[in-house]
Amino acid sequence: MSTYDRALTVFSPDGHLFQVEYALEAVKKGACAIAAVSDDAVIIGVEKKSAAKLQDKRTVQKIYQIDDNISVAFAGLTADARVLIRKARTECQSYRLTFDEAPSISYVTRHIAGIQQKYTQSGGVRPFGISVLITGFDESGRPRVFKTDPSGTYSEWKAVVTGRNGHDVQEYLEKHYGEGENTSTDAVKTTVFNAIREMVESAEKNIEIAVVRPGKAFEFITDEELKQLNDEKNE
Repeated sequence: MSTYDRALTVFSPDGHLFQVEYALEAVKKGACAIAAVSDDAVIIGVEKKSAAKLQDKRTVQKIYQIDDNISVAFAGLTADARVLIRKARTECQSYRLTFDEAPSISYVTRHIAGIQQKYTQSGGVRPFGISVLITGFDESGRPRVFKTDPSGTYSEWKAVVTGRNGHDVQEYLEKHYGEGENTSTDAVKTTVFNAIREMVESAEKNIEIAVVRPGKAFEFITDEELKQLNDEKNE
């Protein structure tokens, strides 16, 4: 097993690429991230690590804007995410220069997943230890959410989680997302908060939620609104 364990581009006899599987384990150890679509927006929620007393809080970031209508969150190795986000931004700029229009969210998703897949079969590199949640809007303004993993696989979701305790949080989303056919932005925002709240102790300090609307940069909800959501959860 040790030989296949170290080799990235060699399958084990039973069909495993161990370095890819180890990258998936790195994702499972990462802080939780959730993305869900509402009727007219996308809600992103992340488990945020507390910043040190003297640390600049702006450097502790898990939600990024890629293009005008596209934002991402991630779970896994932050340094790997920084590299992949930079590549995605560069591709968006190149696309605009070439075609004089914004790239679609499906195009950006395929590009990110393609980079991740390339790093599973190239010598001298290792897989990206991150899973990316890509959020945005299609040409008609419909909100969409995609998820990629270190193998380069991608899929579209209504509500999805990646990172620590992902299985339990996904079960919560499956049970509560769209309850009563209600997928308003306020309802989905509450569901996303409560899903992360299931595993985070100090909700007001360690949860960050952003609302993404067409043609606008994402907006973080205020500390007061987080407190209100937390109080409602505790009732």
